[in-house]
Amino acid sequence: MSHNLNYNSNTNQHSFFSVKEKAWHNLGQIIEHYPTSSEAIVYAGLNFEVEKRPLFTCNSENFAVFNDVETDEYMNSFEPNIIVPDFFSTMRTDTDEVLGLVGKDYNVVQNTEAFAFFDSIVGGGTGIKYETAGCLGRGQVIFITAKLPDFIRVGREDLIEQYLFLTSSHDGSGSISIAFTPVRIVCANTLNAALRHNSNCIKIRHTATATDKLKQAQMMLGISNSLSIEMEAIYNRWSHVRISDPELKRLIQLAMVPNREVLEKLRNFQNDELSTQFNNIVENVYEYAMASPSQQMNTTRGTVFGAYNSVTGYFQNVRNYKDDESKFKSIMSGTALTRTQTAFDLCMDFTKTGASALN
Repeated sequence: MSHNLNYNSNTNQHSFFSVKEKAWHNLGQIIEHYPTSSEAIVYAGLNFEVEKRPLFTCNSENFAVFNDVETDEYMNSFEPNIIVPDFFSTMRTDTDEVLGLVGKDYNVVQNTEAFAFFDSIVGGGTGIKYETAGCLGRGQVIFITAKLPDFIRVGREDLIEQYLFLTSSHDGSGSISIAFTPVRIVCANTLNAALRHNSNCIKIRHTATATDKLKQAQMMLGISNSLSIEMEAIYNRWSHVRISDPELKRLIQLAMVPNREVLEKLRNFQNDELSTQFNNIVENVYEYAMASPSQQMNTTRGTVFGAYNSVTGYFQNVRNYKDDESKFKSIMSGTALTRTQTAFDLCMDFTKTGASALN
């Protein structure tokens, strides 16, 4: 099941909702209006709580019995007699499914508390709207996207929507993350706000103070406002800087470098020693830059802005992934983010120094 969306057998529904747009793999709920948080949490199947529960094991005598009988038979009569210190399981209260193994200092942040972060902003009259939400696996990972009211405008017609994205885990695998994510309307490219000296993401650990920190995360709105202004200025500047086709090809090569060995070959112009796999990736990105409908816009084709879009567009629209979860992780925190960060830095340098930035 490549989508990995949670399926709740109690409700016979997948845990996902989307406003107006086609739902993930045609699963989940499509609704026609932007919901309140209390509606969204139900549409997304996130209206469950998570508890930390103690772990137990058995002594050596019971363990010997366990090895000699069928597991189900033993578990039906099993009476644990040894508590496991300092470790707990996290469990859904609606299905009694185990979500993960956590330590004594781990603090559960309920799904309602995650929505409360956005509610504290929405209540301020900012016009933020819940657009998608859901959970993966048995409910280990939840995600929420909220659409900001303003656009980043590049030139006259190129509009970039802005979103706040929250993801949290109930299995101890990661922090609560709140990120600012711009998305180009024309081709749905996620243009990660990969500024050199400004983060687009806040991470909050699942500690005893996690809920308090979540309340303080309203500062993310201020970060997104400053990022929006800065990104709009950068993108508009890039849209007026021309880049030739050979320079574009070179920038793509440098942006897609997987390791230091390949980088050294490129710097020494040893192109004949590059692998077929790497060359194919570069060609795919270059082809997207030259042929994609989104690249035909005046603000894009033949500009540094277009060069950056070719890299982000490749990871969003061309590259094959094992499943949608892998795609999301790559774009938001993995290989795709790393490559787009490199592309961003190269575009910044090219705007300042021209072709010498590609040496």
